[in-house]
Amino acid sequence: MLHENLIQPKSIAVIGASNTIQTPGGRVLKNLIDHNFKGVLIAVNPKETEVQGVKCYQHITEIPTVDLAIIAIAAKFILETVKVLVQQKNTKGFIIFSAGFSEKDEEGQKLEQQIVKIIEEADGSLLGPNNIGLINQNYAGVFTTPIPKLNPNGVDFISGSGATAVFIIEAAMSTGLTFSSVYSVGNSAQIGVEEILEHLDNTFEYETSSKVKLLYIESIDNPQKLLKHASSLIHKGCKIAAIKAGSSSAGSRAASSHTGALANSDVAVDALFKKAGIVRCYGRNELITVASIFMHPELIGKNIAIITHAGGPAVMLTDALSKNGLNVPEINGKESEELLQKLYVGSSVTNPIDFLATGNAEQLETIIDYCENIFHEIDAMAVVFGSPGLFEVYDVYDVLHKKMRECKKPIFAILPSIVNVKNEIDYFISKRNINFPDEVLFGNALAKTIKNITPAIKTNIQKTTNSQTIRAIIDKAENGYLHPDKVKELLITAEIPIVNEAVCSHKEICLSEAKKLGFPIVMKVVGPIHKSDVGGIILNVNSEEKLLQSYHKIMQIKDATGVLIQPMKNGIELFIGAKKEGNFGHLVLCGLGGIYIEVLKDIKTVLAPVSMPEALEMIQNLKSYKIIQGIRNQEGINENLFAEIITKISNLVTIAPEIVELDLNPLLGNSKEILAVDARIRIEKD
Repeated sequence: MLHENLIQPKSIAVIGASNTIQTPGGRVLKNLIDHNFKGVLIAVNPKETEVQGVKCYQHITEIPTVDLAIIAIAAKFILETVKVLVQQKNTKGFIIFSAGFSEKDEEGQKLEQQIVKIIEEADGSLLGPNNIGLINQNYAGVFTTPIPKLNPNGVDFISGSGATAVFIIEAAMSTGLTFSSVYSVGNSAQIGVEEILEHLDNTFEYETSSKVKLLYIESIDNPQKLLKHASSLIHKGCKIAAIKAGSSSAGSRAASSHTGALANSDVAVDALFKKAGIVRCYGRNELITVASIFMHPELIGKNIAIITHAGGPAVMLTDALSKNGLNVPEINGKESEELLQKLYVGSSVTNPIDFLATGNAEQLETIIDYCENIFHEIDAMAVVFGSPGLFEVYDVYDVLHKKMRECKKPIFAILPSIVNVKNEIDYFISKRNINFPDEVLFGNALAKTIKNITPAIKTNIQKTTNSQTIRAIIDKAENGYLHPDKVKELLITAEIPIVNEAVCSHKEICLSEAKKLGFPIVMKVVGPIHKSDVGGIILNVNSEEKLLQSYHKIMQIKDATGVLIQPMKNGIELFIGAKKEGNFGHLVLCGLGGIYIEVLKDIKTVLAPVSMPEALEMIQNLKSYKIIQGIRNQEGINENLFAEIITKISNLVTIAPEIVELDLNPLLGNSKEILAVDARIRIEKD
């Protein structure tokens, strides 16, 4: 929990304060003064007695007790400074701008850890080091500009990068997006994005707190904490958008299983965000656009009226919305004819509603009234209105301002003429409105905000009567791939339906087991990881003679240790996998199986534990879902059975976290049964 002295200090000491505002210590002091910090300001600089009108002390030991210290001195002096502040000045809040710590080298990391230890022993809070600071309703404790105009209803913004925070603030201010607070975590030595989100969750009050949170994340150190507090905030009525930078799939190239190759750290981030209800963005402008949409009334429905005086942007916006599952429905009938009569000749009202470059404020108001009150199929309006620079458009933007507050349906202002009518746009923004300068960026972002932003229902681990047996098998297992017999035992214990099978290392045993199973059978090599790649799968073995020939052929394969035999089964080939992805936990995957998983790579992924509704959603969101349903007289599969097996795999890896990779590929399914035909499980213990 963040200490109150970090959030709402009554006194602040700037260590390294300066009269030169081009330095961090000088600029932060100026920001504190200019933005009316109400408490006591203290400056520390060995060469000054007064800095920017604030009394200055030459040494840290001379200052009075202080709630918060903002430190802008060389890294090598900070440890002793922190000791004095903690031990003698009762300081509980710390912001350290200085670099030269864990981001630099091992020595810097040790120094950082020593500082954190001292602060934690005093129950204090540290933001940084290597950050730009904090802005909230109480003080502007940053050394950067610009300082956004704060609004309690603006967005709370948490950034892992100071520079990126500045760039996002600059771009957001130009569109009218406002901020309630800005946190820069830097090295996250003690407080990271997760801890700030936890603070915002624990202190959230529906009537007074910001309901939009923005995150720029470079590393997720505690995914479960992020999931917990993001989900909690969204359940309380918040909306969250985030950029996760720095994810790489390079590590998946070395993975041996299909699951390992398909489930990398970036897939884990997607799964985490989806489970939490976070909208993932990939760039600054997209993040700002999504946040700006969140600041409008929620869109209920998918039918958008595009109101424009320029054809090109309307066409591009129509394309963007349509490609992303939103509708620009045709408007016709008696009412549309009435509206057309009130516009200039040449106008069109079919949607987009184009009232021409000569269209005026009065006509815009009429169109909006029709969309709000008469065209009941319309759920929201996107108004595109710029200017060729021939005349001012203050009256048009006044209409927009008025209607955005009167109408129940959301109205989004897309004002692309950022040069020709800059003054009018600034005027529009000054009245607490938001501009979307790019119609395509807006269209893509709008679609994102209505897709999958509800947190998943919390799923408890289903402790079965077989949990102890599962644990016993895992506890006895060694690191590496389980022997097929142990895989079979584990799957049966986890109640995963599997095809009957036998593993044999002698041809006589193979022959005996084949007679029990009944011909035709399939024979598979035991040992090599990818059986099909080495010719290690022989189908439709229908006689003793062919069995003996096939056995001899398989045992000639390099690294072969035996032969697995199964009765031949028919059905749609399916895939279920699981992979442990660092501290994210297990990812559970599903899709079509066999070679299709390599060719199509059509999979869906959810972070364990997986509920039945989540499993069904995974299946139904596959691009190949039509095949699973059954197509061209081909029998489909039982979706509920498929989903049930997914949840059982999720339960298995949650009970046995030592399972780092699991492949069921393929499973064969039809409308009556689904059976695992081939399985591989890898164990890795600490």
